[in-house]
Amino acid sequence: MQKNEKTIERKTGLGPVSPKEKKTKRLFFRDRKFRAYIGMTLSTMIVGLSFVFVKLALRNAQPIDLLAHRFTAATLVLVLLYLFRLIELPHFHRKDVLQLLGLSLFYPLLFFGLQAQGLLYTTAAEAGILSATIPVVTLLLAMTILKEKSSWVQMVGVGASVGGVIYIFLRSGVTIHTENVKGYVLILLCVLAVSCYYILGRKINKNYKAMDITGFMIIMACLVFNVTAIVFHLYSEGSLRSFVSPLRHPDFIYSVLYLGVLSSLFTSLFSNYALSVVPASRVAVFNNVSPVISVMGGIVLLGEELHLYHYIGGIFVLLGVVATNLPTKRVLPSDSSL
Repeated sequence: MQKNEKTIERKTGLGPVSPKEKKTKRLFFRDRKFRAYIGMTLSTMIVGLSFVFVKLALRNAQPIDLLAHRFTAATLVLVLLYLFRLIELPHFHRKDVLQLLGLSLFYPLLFFGLQAQGLLYTTAAEAGILSATIPVVTLLLAMTILKEKSSWVQMVGVGASVGGVIYIFLRSGVTIHTENVKGYVLILLCVLAVSCYYILGRKINKNYKAMDITGFMIIMACLVFNVTAIVFHLYSEGSLRSFVSPLRHPDFIYSVLYLGVLSSLFTSLFSNYALSVVPASRVAVFNNVSPVISVMGGIVLLGEELHLYHYIGGIFVLLGVVATNLPTKRVLPSDSSL
């Protein structure tokens, strides 16, 4: 009877777990690639919903003010983590600082700066279409600079992922107008900036801790965006009243906390860790899931409708992500070459 019970427990998985299974599960969760993919998945979900919170925050603030406040929130949380010794203070040499400055220049400085300015001249949907080219640009840069090899299946996966995003936005009624060329150029420069960040991050993140790089980038963005916002308001208005006035609105504070702590601090940490483990082209393609999550977030939080083309485009995006993350076949040397 006891033997039968143990057999049932083993089949159903409801019984006690053997020490061997516990060890296997611990090893599974300790796997760096597994943690990297978990981090990229969480980052994709957070970034996807961040567009909803950006819309809410921009009701009460200008883009530069939102950038300043979101990175201020991220920096405050980072300082608390340092004070309570939940994370160690980084120790950088002069050479380290120069490399990290170059990395921070592309992301978050140029990425968020160009994105905010580009959205002044184009719609969010059009920017989403252009941003769908991030994995394509990153894959091409990874192939040329990092010499990363990609199979034809992965190339098809990138095309399917990009095509799915474009299909969603085009079926949503988006039309491209030539008068918004300035906005398109800024968004494409934003795409190039984040693609360069993925390439540089792939090289630099192998030498430093992910948390150290994240902290450096967050503090750098906080300083640059706050100085820019303060100078802008003092020069144009002569006071900082409009800079601090958005903080009176609870909706803005909630949005800033989400964008600063989750969408800026933790997503940077997840991306930096993933880039130290996973090829840059595979990290970049996860971004194409974010627009799909944005649509879902808009339906739930903003009352937008879900149509058939959302499902079709979403399936193409997810299939593209799966195909791009399939392992490449390694070509073994033949006997004649020995």
